[in-house]
Amino acid sequence: MKPYKCIISGGGTGGHIYPAIAIADEIRERHPNTEFLFVGAKNRMEMTKVPAAGYSIKGLWISGIERKFSFKNFLFPFKLLASLWRSLQIIRSFRPDLVVGTGGFASGPLLYVASKKNIPTLIQEQNSYAGITNKWLSKSVDRICVAYQNMERFFPKQKIIVTGNPVRKNLREMKVSQAFAHQKMGLDSNKKTLLVLGGSLGARRINQLIESQLDFFKEQHIQVVWQCGKFYLDQYKRFSSKSVQVKAFIDEMNVAYAAADIIISRAGASAVSELCIVGKPVIFIPSPNVSEDHQTKNANAVVDNNAAIMIKESNLDQQFRPFFLELLNDSIKIEQLKTNIKKMALPNATKAIVNEIETLLS
Repeated sequence: MKPYKCIISGGGTGGHIYPAIAIADEIRERHPNTEFLFVGAKNRMEMTKVPAAGYSIKGLWISGIERKFSFKNFLFPFKLLASLWRSLQIIRSFRPDLVVGTGGFASGPLLYVASKKNIPTLIQEQNSYAGITNKWLSKSVDRICVAYQNMERFFPKQKIIVTGNPVRKNLREMKVSQAFAHQKMGLDSNKKTLLVLGGSLGARRINQLIESQLDFFKEQHIQVVWQCGKFYLDQYKRFSSKSVQVKAFIDEMNVAYAAADIIISRAGASAVSELCIVGKPVIFIPSPNVSEDHQTKNANAVVDNNAAIMIKESNLDQQFRPFFLELLNDSIKIEQLKTNIKKMALPNATKAIVNEIETLLS
């Protein structure tokens, strides 16, 4: 049998990129001779993160529509037409057996063209509130893998398979010890470690919070690993010290997770899925600037199971320090959160999605 050829498209943020890479890794593990091509948006982070994971990628001239009035919106029709034409060229040249989309603007034109060419297509939706690209594609594609129940309000019911969200293999296995992680990251093993994650691009309000609390963390003998995002590195790198590591992005997330005693994070779907598997005490600070406030809904799904703490951005000034201190000093609460969040993990999501892919290829 000839090797499979697979195109995977998704990007813009880590929440779309890393599920795509996880799916590719699982396919490659089952079918080592598969030929892969990723398609992303030019000048977005997938253009560096995908090659770093060992896969080839091509870029489309595509971006989303700005919510506020912007002259960039006038370019959207031209970008869409150019991306549709480029997608057609890529598919004709590569001749894939299957095309997979994990969300993000680039996946729209590519999956649309593939479906019109009668190539088997599958999309994966990470959130409880479907993204605009996947909603647009849902009538055209063959299969839709989701992480939440009741997604038929967005997608045709007969196409939906509930699988959970793909998580990178090194996180699913979590073989790194905390002692090794401390040593690798140059951390003091006698101090508690706080890991701060604002998403792959950074989170302004979380960064402001951490800046305001650095003296407080020092008083509590806490060291901080602070992923501030690439847009904010120049602003915050001056705070780097022996006890504060300021990073634009963390590539070895398995090591960072292993080092952490407490984690502060946004509540994007991929982050929530990873943190359930990691099993550390988490304080979620959902972004209020997303469609249908879906990050708050993601976080509530965990909090309702007594598996995490959530603080809304609007309450940070009043609630953060007392909530954090209470958690830091309550070892019973910490163990309770660790146990309960692990119960919510769906470590086999990637395998379930690739099972669906195999049925499309058979």
